[in-house]
Amino acid sequence: MSTPRSAERVRQFGTTIFAEMSALAVQCGAVNLGQGFPDFAGPEWVKQAAAEAIAADANQYAPYIGVPRLREAIAATWQAHGWRSIDPQREVTVTSGATEALFGAVQALVNPGDEVILFEPFYDAYLPDVTMAGGIPRFVRLHPPTSGQSGWWFDLSELQAALSPRTRLLMLNTPHNPTGKVFRRDELEQIAELCQRYDVIVVSDEVYDQLVFAGAEHIPIATLPGMWERTLTINSLGKTFSLTGWKIGYAVGPAELNTALRAAHQWITFATATPLQYAAAAALEGALHNGYYDQFRAEYTARYHLLAEILESVGLPVLPTEGSYFLMADISATGFHDDVAFCRYLTQEVGVAAIPPSAFYARQHDLPLLARFCFAKRDETLRAAQQRLLAWRQRNR
Repeated sequence: MSTPRSAERVRQFGTTIFAEMSALAVQCGAVNLGQGFPDFAGPEWVKQAAAEAIAADANQYAPYIGVPRLREAIAATWQAHGWRSIDPQREVTVTSGATEALFGAVQALVNPGDEVILFEPFYDAYLPDVTMAGGIPRFVRLHPPTSGQSGWWFDLSELQAALSPRTRLLMLNTPHNPTGKVFRRDELEQIAELCQRYDVIVVSDEVYDQLVFAGAEHIPIATLPGMWERTLTINSLGKTFSLTGWKIGYAVGPAELNTALRAAHQWITFATATPLQYAAAAALEGALHNGYYDQFRAEYTARYHLLAEILESVGLPVLPTEGSYFLMADISATGFHDDVAFCRYLTQEVGVAAIPPSAFYARQHDLPLLARFCFAKRDETLRAAQQRLLAWRQRNR
């Protein structure tokens, strides 16, 4: 073969760290606390709604913007949370997962040469999305907690320095993967002020919006003054209802931005699985009235505290998590100077898989030594990991 067959835009991409570590976990028989998916079933009443939709022959193409019932349920959810009144016809678009919504939004809004602000560490899809659109990423570092900062934080002057007349888009993620940070109102107001000053659009990834722990509050940046007109809010059903394989995502925002997204979406997946859209509508409708969200948060709070106690007990101090279903643990006392080497060792030799957060950084200098663990797991899974970690701890005393 005389010339490479892959296009330049994808030639640099390798296998995601999630796929790599999950494959290693399977190979080694490790307890997988790496990739972010639950190892337990989603709600029975939601799965039953999917079965009923299939039986009712809702099996042909859906409208490419999403079935009306689901778009109406999304609008009702925003209304019930007191966020905003939404027009389900013009201001909601259903996509094949949040991943497609993010990709489509960047393709629809970024021209080659436009600059895009990314907070790092960032969810790993963001940088390829920008690259494939021909955008130029500009990075702003989220710093781990210090004596003066109780949670992850950013330097406002660093954000301002990253902005320029060429800045087109800022990608926000709150609650944040991988750090578990929930952006505070004052931080969102600072971001909003700069975005309005520089005429920047925000794509806000809020897939963990229902998974916020005591002391933190999720605030959609689109609800701040002057931000609705310039924000697309991305969400999905997968995280909230433990149905990550359904890939039901959506975008909420002004008609102008939804029109742009739809122009890209129609050529990416066109439409999303019809019966699963009806089941997603049933999930959102039911959750507003049956106490599901409170139960969901209570169960995850218990898992969070259990995993935190396990990691602390084996000498892996945890950083605070305000939202999402991830914990970051400090590995600086383990003797490893590289998070990838530590996570591979932990998977192969200890039998517990975690994710190295360096995969979420473009700039590899001056990184904190951490490992990311997922607590979207059954208690039995977390206890199995505990046994292996305690045995490791005993061997290394």
